Amino acid sequence: MSNHERLHPARWWDALENHKVKCSLCPRECVIAAGAFGFCSARKNIDGELKSIAYGRPVSLQVDPIEKKPLARFLSGTSTFSLGTFGCNLNCCFCQNSSISRGHYEEAEKQRFFPPDTVVQMALEYKCHSIAFTYNEPTIFAEYAIDIAEKAHRQGLATVLVSNGYITPGAAADLYPHIDAANIDMKGFSEDFYREMCGASLQPVLDAIKYFYNLGRHLEITNLVIPGKNDSVEMIDLWLDWVENNLDKDIPLHFSAFHPAHKYNASTRTPRETLFRIKTQANSRGFNSVFLGNI
Repeated sequence: MSNHERLHPARWWDALENHKVKCSLCPRECVIAAGAFGFCSARKNIDGELKSIAYGRPVSLQVDPIEKKPLARFLSGTSTFSLGTFGCNLNCCFCQNSSISRGHYEEAEKQRFFPPDTVVQMALEYKCHSIAFTYNEPTIFAEYAIDIAEKAHRQGLATVLVSNGYITPGAAADLYPHIDAANIDMKGFSEDFYREMCGASLQPVLDAIKYFYNLGRHLEITNLVIPGKNDSVEMIDLWLDWVENNLDKDIPLHFSAFHPAHKYNASTRTPRETLFRIKTQANSRGFNSVFLGNI
């Protein structure tokens, strides 16, 4: 069997002319020529078929406190077996974890392979209560996450998703029912912010948040607060309006401090006072599960 034949078949794609494929995993809907990668760098067109390069090839494996995800109201006090791969489907200039989100599988076949059974066994050996798909964007290794989740549930382990929510409705319908708890990032509550800072769009993220919420699973939401970009009283109020109207006021909301990283240093580290102001703003509106991070 050749190295290419050992790569895992991807889901959520269609064949096009001239051996091109169209990926439908995330709203980018990349059209990928033969031999090329999608934007996320984790999916490759090999001879007119899309393959998941990241499947079975995590680049980060770690036991974490569940609170580090962050999840404040799910399996508190327990450990979660965390894994992530290379790649991401957003292009955030302020990425806080660019070493793996912008990493690339040059020769994936040479990396150690961790099948789903092995991941589950490792989680059990480390006495974890859950497995977390985290560090980079788990949407891009959704095939792997689904296979792990199915086996994890059979062993009594919960599953956690830490995601940017940039996913198509069809892929969300396949992945999200396998997830017990999620923390989804809402980067900044405006289309302008997503376009300028993330090279993406806000609406698909809101759709994903609503879909996961309506599944009845445990949901928490994080907003990285960047001075001068997404920290205004008006923008925070609009975000709280949306949560109140589409979810509920009991949803745990996390507001985390930004520090200059990756390609963006035009904003300073988030002042503590800004985060406390946002917490007071949310509390005054009846949001009582507000948590501050990185302070």
